[in-house]
Amino acid sequence: MKATTLFLFLLFSASLFAQPDRWQQRIKYNIDVDMNVQTNQYKGRQSIQYWNNSPDTLHKVFFHLYWNAFQPGSMMDQRSRRQGTIQVPKRKGTGPDWDYRVSDRIAALKPNEIGYEKVTSLKMNGREQKTILHETILEVVLDKPILPKTQAAFDMAWDAQVPLQIRRSGRDNPNTGVRYTMTQWYPKMAEYDYEGWHPTPYIGREFYGVWGDYDVTISIDKSYILGGTGYLQNASQVGYGYEEPGTKVQRPAGNKLVWKFTAPNVHDFAWAADPDFVHLTRKIRPDLTLHALYDKKDTTAKEWNELLPKMEKIFPFVEKHFGAYPYKQYSWVQGGDGGMEYPMATMVVGAGDGVTVHEFLHSWYQGMLGTNESLYPWMDEGFTTFAEEETLAFLHNSTDPPHEGSYGSYTALAKSGLEEPMTTHADHYNTNFAYGLASYSKGAVFLSQLGYIVSDSIRDKILLEYYRQWRFKHPNASDFVRVAEKVSGLKLDWYKEYWVASTKTIDYGIDSLWEAGGATNIRLSKLGMIPMPMDVRITFKDGSSEWHYVPAYEMFGAKPEDPGQRPRKVYDAWPWTQATYNISTTRRLTDITAVEIDPTFRLADVNWKNNRIELKW
Repeated sequence: MKATTLFLFLLFSASLFAQPDRWQQRIKYNIDVDMNVQTNQYKGRQSIQYWNNSPDTLHKVFFHLYWNAFQPGSMMDQRSRRQGTIQVPKRKGTGPDWDYRVSDRIAALKPNEIGYEKVTSLKMNGREQKTILHETILEVVLDKPILPKTQAAFDMAWDAQVPLQIRRSGRDNPNTGVRYTMTQWYPKMAEYDYEGWHPTPYIGREFYGVWGDYDVTISIDKSYILGGTGYLQNASQVGYGYEEPGTKVQRPAGNKLVWKFTAPNVHDFAWAADPDFVHLTRKIRPDLTLHALYDKKDTTAKEWNELLPKMEKIFPFVEKHFGAYPYKQYSWVQGGDGGMEYPMATMVVGAGDGVTVHEFLHSWYQGMLGTNESLYPWMDEGFTTFAEEETLAFLHNSTDPPHEGSYGSYTALAKSGLEEPMTTHADHYNTNFAYGLASYSKGAVFLSQLGYIVSDSIRDKILLEYYRQWRFKHPNASDFVRVAEKVSGLKLDWYKEYWVASTKTIDYGIDSLWEAGGATNIRLSKLGMIPMPMDVRITFKDGSSEWHYVPAYEMFGAKPEDPGQRPRKVYDAWPWTQATYNISTTRRLTDITAVEIDPTFRLADVNWKNNRIELKW
């Protein structure tokens, strides 16, 4: 009987933490482009192997043609100019809601400054296919469907023009001097998942793609130095710091140089090119090399030269807390218009700690976990912001609360009257203001406050288990919550519903204190609409303190004690329908000097003024 019980227990435990079985489409790109640096145009060809691992028959496929957004009158142009008519809070007063990098600049582009991708031929299994252009989306109506569990081959040719630097991609950025930031630069197949096709037009933000393998060949003027995604396969012919030490570089004759890259198991490929790039490398372990490329005219060269030692320092911390990095290289490349993440690389304007750490940490939540950012931007930007703040605290050896800035930004959003639920599609937020604070700040608070609910140590275990179970599987919000519930043993779906699907707020207060029956009673009030567990610390004249803990009814359990909170008195759960709750101590009222709700400041209470009472006797 004991053996049978043990077997069932082990079987049940294994099932709890089994890898989720969610099918993924698969793709392999072979891309060949010939770049003309005089005209800023290129011709491209790609052959694609596409595996339909779904149970569905596909009658269409879709491709993203992102650069078509950089044309006057495009959807991106129209939305950006609309945002300029909306006033939102700024650091000083109010101002237009538009992204200053875009504003109304697209409308002024000349024919030789716009971006475009014009598909000239598209075949499936050798047969030309019917296509319908929807600006940044190419719909392909297949002459024969792709059946479940079968493979199809696509061959495509296209012509492209690199736009002036407007947003993420482009040429001749006046702020950095970088010639080319080649991101969102090739016809990219849209993702098909358990929710169907995702032919999301390029309006302003967020990407979603199919994991696969890339072989990319780039022919460009031989004075240009490249950096980005992937492993360079012909380093001895290219040089520029990619060759092994002691190798004699032998470049072929001619005005152009061919760069050959491979990138396994990634969902995108990005690169930048400039004749004035300085290339720094640092091998931090036998299977991992870090790269930094920046324009030699950049005035922040000192920051760039300090970058790789800092990144080497944080690597063990990041992998310990968020999971192993699986690739052989990572590059920080000067380019783009701020900071933007891609597999194995990021494009950054400068080498400041915040942007370089943040974009690198996207390797986990955008690169490996690959949540649909259009539907769940907070699961990428917010989780990355949380990880950034934790990592910067480690890098700077700081003892200050690492997420204080995110809590402050969230509170400003909650009080602005402009907040929208985080279930809002990334492109459909009414304001960029609300999108930014919700996705980055409120998303980061989601994880920090989760530590308040389940304990920080359990939250950290949740993040590692989430990485283990869901990397390369496109998880959604419910997938994360289920991992959190299994690891913590607590019910947490209520937290997602309140925090993500609503704009309700948290507001608890200390109502009153009185003596009765040999005890001091403290009444707590629930003034906001979101229920939460309560950590309350009572401090006494002699310097000692007591911790009191009231679980939320919805949790169906209690979190373990946090360090520094012993001894702790645990109460029955507080039903969310109940406006007040009484706790008590056996100490006299006149012994108490302070009562405080959550002195760790992890509860995102929108009114801290009523969270603490000081008694001056």
